[in-house]
Amino acid sequence: MTGTLARLEATIRERRKADPSQSYVAKLTQKGRGKIAQKLGEEAVEAVIAAMAGDRQELIGESADLLFHLGVLLADLDLSFDDVLAELDRREGTSGITEKASRPKD
Repeated sequence: MTGTLARLEATIRERRKADPSQSYVAKLTQKGRGKIAQKLGEEAVEAVIAAMAGDRQELIGESADLLFHLGVLLADLDLSFDDVLAELDRREGTSGITEKASRPKD
């Protein structure tokens, strides 16, 4: 994991325990997983809108927001960016079509 993601993850984990009146992470965490997931979804939509508009700077900003909120959601489930990176490593060299076909059917 890059130093930036490691620092972000550590900051999120630390701020989850902070006073919600002083920390956005603590306030969001206090509202529960549903609210955290909702914020992640909102940031994803904003990233898509920026991409469709061709606004590179806006997409960078929204992507940062997306990664931040993903980090908050991962922390809420006691997961890490390393868990996500390990899954990407596991999939490396496998066609996306093949990987998707290997998933259990609902």
